[in-house]
Amino acid sequence: MILLLTLLSVLCGEPGSCLEEDGGFTFNGDIRQFAVTSNTLYVATKERLYQLSHDLSLINNLTQRGILKTGNQQDDVQFYRVSETAEWNATFSINVLLPFTKNDSLISCGVTDDDCGHCEILDLKNISNLLYREHFQVGPLKNSSRSVSFLVDVKKKTQTDAYILTAIQQNKEQPENNKCGINQQTINLHDTDNKQGGGIFSLTDGASGTPGIKSNGDVEFVDGFQISSTIYLFSNVLSARTNRVRLIWLEGEKNKTDTLKSLWGATLSVSNGERSRLVASSVIPGEQPVLWSGVFSIDGGDTDTELMVFDISPDNNRNADRDPDFYTSVPSEVRVTPKILKPKAVLFRHSYMTSVLAVRKRGWMVFFIGTGDGQLIKLSVDRNYHAGCPTVLYRTSDDRKVFPKLHLDPVDQKHVYVPFRNQVKRVRVSNCSTYTNLQQCWSAQDPYCVWCGSKRSCTFEDDCTDSDWLSIPDESQHKMISHRVEKDTNGQISIKVRTHLTVGEEVSSRFACQFVASSGSICASNNPPPQFPQCTCILSDRTLPADGVSSVSKLVVDGTKTAVPGLTKEILMTKFAKSWSLGRNLGQRSPPSLPMWCLSMGVTMQCYQVKTLVM
Repeated sequence: MILLLTLLSVLCGEPGSCLEEDGGFTFNGDIRQFAVTSNTLYVATKERLYQLSHDLSLINNLTQRGILKTGNQQDDVQFYRVSETAEWNATFSINVLLPFTKNDSLISCGVTDDDCGHCEILDLKNISNLLYREHFQVGPLKNSSRSVSFLVDVKKKTQTDAYILTAIQQNKEQPENNKCGINQQTINLHDTDNKQGGGIFSLTDGASGTPGIKSNGDVEFVDGFQISSTIYLFSNVLSARTNRVRLIWLEGEKNKTDTLKSLWGATLSVSNGERSRLVASSVIPGEQPVLWSGVFSIDGGDTDTELMVFDISPDNNRNADRDPDFYTSVPSEVRVTPKILKPKAVLFRHSYMTSVLAVRKRGWMVFFIGTGDGQLIKLSVDRNYHAGCPTVLYRTSDDRKVFPKLHLDPVDQKHVYVPFRNQVKRVRVSNCSTYTNLQQCWSAQDPYCVWCGSKRSCTFEDDCTDSDWLSIPDESQHKMISHRVEKDTNGQISIKVRTHLTVGEEVSSRFACQFVASSGSICASNNPPPQFPQCTCILSDRTLPADGVSSVSKLVVDGTKTAVPGLTKEILMTKFAKSWSLGRNLGQRSPPSLPMWCLSMGVTMQCYQVKTLVM
């Protein structure tokens, strides 16, 4: 009994918040904000702020209860956090939570019970250490999943300054209560340093005043991020009859004013465009072009949703500050119709998709998709946008909705953080060990999994240390080995065998093929040597033997003399019993039941049936 109580005291940091044995953490209250750094998670609920390690062990937690004190001046009000047992008269509700890793600080902003904004800067490594506080509004006063905030860099002549970009939901029927005198606009840039001219959190830009971007109508923001100097901001622009999904670009250069005035935009065109709405977003890592994935509601509700990929590379032929929906000072009299972006591919259709996270694994894109009924789905997509079969990695027992933002564990890259109402789950990105042989490991078409030579098992690539490995190629394939017969203009016949694999550095040099017939060797003396992933046999007498050809391909892994089990294939080609002419009636013939190799022989075509045997 004593041992059990000791174990519970280790797992539970406070009543109602516990590390679970199945890789999850349950919080005392619903999640409001969620952020991840290189090895730490920060989670804000209505009344607490949590600091967790990457494996979801509790490091620290703070109460958000406190008291409001008025200073020497009437408008000088400050929030002071109090102990768990002390009396309190206010709660600091966090609406903005931004790890500022360059400064080793955590920026948290929100609202207190006087309906005014409040911000704190905490020690990133120990949130119990308060570095700075100010009663100032940054971001929305209301807790909203339709406002976004993130840090951006603005390049100046001699330095680069970091600012807080806030994009605040606009709803004319339910405007925010602005009784505290902070005049925020739709899109704003706040200082992060006292040395930037206006003080921490200031909106001003020196002599240029207080720049900002306004909107013409109701706007819901979905996501935002920065790549190099370009800032990307996604929103739904709403009207009584239609909805437009908008992408705004900004160039982070010179100063706040020039950055905001650089705005130009595009409209994302999807099926049933007037009712479509962007639900969730994730940029796809990689170089140019800039690829981005979005979950769209096609019917305007939550039921009919699709995952799409767009090329969102900035258009250099821009007309700055002439957008029909957003403007900096006054609406432009000369409005420019935004560029229309169409999807490169529709990858997946599924009901109630609520979130997406895109990662790259070698030549593949892997999408982790959350749903409104508590599922985490994985979808692997090759470079040609061919999607594999979706896999359910996790499913809740009570159909809790997955929040719009998913994060990859930055330490091991093998887990996804999945936030629900009052819980975060840490789910493995793959279950490679369930595949017991090479064929199963390859057929899973999972870019996270490799067949490890030394372990003779399917595992993660970085778990296959000091050993050779095999995995799927960059393109989706139905067979591990394919083969074809070709005839060139000189009448030379060649047989080509190709393996559809990705291998470790040392494996390709141990690739070999053998082509034999009952009469012996059939390949010409000038036959090219095997070169992974293909080997070729140029027939020495320019004809296929009447009794067929046997081809065996072998790939030796881990330095042994034994070919990898399941990879060795024997290809038996038997001459088809009948030739026919390439006339108009060819299409009227019923093809044989087995696959065939066919060679053009003047006005006739000689065909060969192919059978594949696994040794």
